[in-house]
Amino acid sequence: MTGRVLIVAGSDSSAGAGIQADIKTVMALGGYAATAITALTAQSTFGVAAVLPVGPDFVRRQIEAVLADIGADAVKTGMLVDAAVVETVADALAALAPTVPLVIDPVIAATSGTALLDEPGVERLKRRLIARAAVVTPNVPEAAMLTGLTVADLDGMRRAADALLRLGAGAVVVKGGHLQGETLADLVVTPRDSFVLEARRQKTRATHGTGCTYASAIAAGLAQGLALRRAIERAHDFVQQAIRHAPGLGKGRGPLGYAPLPAGRKTRGKHVRRHSLRRRAKSRRR
Repeated sequence: MTGRVLIVAGSDSSAGAGIQADIKTVMALGGYAATAITALTAQSTFGVAAVLPVGPDFVRRQIEAVLADIGADAVKTGMLVDAAVVETVADALAALAPTVPLVIDPVIAATSGTALLDEPGVERLKRRLIARAAVVTPNVPEAAMLTGLTVADLDGMRRAADALLRLGAGAVVVKGGHLQGETLADLVVTPRDSFVLEARRQKTRATHGTGCTYASAIAAGLAQGLALRRAIERAHDFVQQAIRHAPGLGKGRGPLGYAPLPAGRKTRGKHVRRHSLRRRAKSRRR
């Protein structure tokens, strides 16, 4: 079940997040991962100690080299550093892969607080990449930063998702892991539908790279020809499994465990419930 995914993101020296987590995710799901690295980071399970950006011209050279030879069935972006890199990536994809599904993980800041995208870059990300994305996967703080809205519950997640849809995104997955409670809810919204993916909060320190893993798993599914909902549900299931199978490394927020999903496995029904507010609103308009 091969699917070619071009990943445009930064490197994590601890291999818990970034390019390294992206590659492990795509490979575990049976896809092929190629990369264009935007930055090197000195990073551990405690956070990001230093960032060395890669120049935009060389980022473009990497994208061109991959697309001209191997090609891509989906593109996933993570850390993009600054406005110049965002513009370069947007220009390259518009010229070389205009119809390839694009999954945007809007990496703005590390959990430790280190900025991973400058303010002009955030605005260009919204205008140049989110506007043409098949899927955008912000967590709660990122959804708030991208929209300027308060996101403190499911209603706030919905308002933020709707705002991102208005920018042009095809679908938005707002990840609810930063909210309190024993049940985690990820809200998925498209112009036609919405649903919630639920999971029990696991008591673990192994959460480093969950956002990278989620977005890359969605990209792998789209690259393999899965329907959007199926790709998102499989990615959600994969992240929960990866947290459960974490190897217990590091003294801070540890990395995940990237075992392949068992063949033929389906997302368990107890994790999924459909959010019906949008459907009722459509009924009233009739």
